[in-house]
Amino acid sequence: MLSDWEARFEQFIGHPIPDTTPDPAHDIAHIRRVVANARRLAGIEGADLAIVLPAAWLHDCVVLPKDSARRAEASQLAAERAGAFLRETGYAPDLIPAIEHAIVTHSFSAGIPPRTLEAKVVQDADRLDALGAIGIARTLLLGGTMGKPLYDMDEPLPVTREPDDRRNVIDHFYVKLLKLPDMMHTAAGRREGERRARLMRVYLEELGRELTESQLP
Repeated sequence: MLSDWEARFEQFIGHPIPDTTPDPAHDIAHIRRVVANARRLAGIEGADLAIVLPAAWLHDCVVLPKDSARRAEASQLAAERAGAFLRETGYAPDLIPAIEHAIVTHSFSAGIPPRTLEAKVVQDADRLDALGAIGIARTLLLGGTMGKPLYDMDEPLPVTREPDDRRNVIDHFYVKLLKLPDMMHTAAGRREGERRARLMRVYLEELGRELTESQLP
């Protein structure tokens, strides 16, 4: 039963390998939300849960810091660790390569296109968690953890300047997050992504208004 395996997956990710402690935006709560997203999308799109659920549970079993020079390797390392765990514990061997592929391709940083429906579902599920109200919260949480300023003092929202999320937190919405709905692979993921992105635009509009009003004359 998949439910029995899911308990084992959650127990496994509760023991991160040394020097890869998840940042606060990639904790167990994030993984549970991605699993819930993946389960819902798989049901709508007709994807195989025996591939989708292990990949969703294990997609972040290796997490490297956002500013790590090896950040783009994290999903490959996670796929290797997940595959080894699944083989050692007796998961269906014919499904493991597809699970590894879904884990490798979930990462935005890796830039590897998903080839299967299941991999597309997992990637969309992970990206949905970067959007909407939870996406706003995660962005601010992670930016604060990394010690970045919230916005550019001279031009808080990037209107005449190029957005640069290496320098401030708010620019991450423009560099990456607001582009995610158009990058979704499933119809259900795109619909939900667009809904969540609308909320983010409302937030940014209000933020811009408040910051404009707070400027000294």
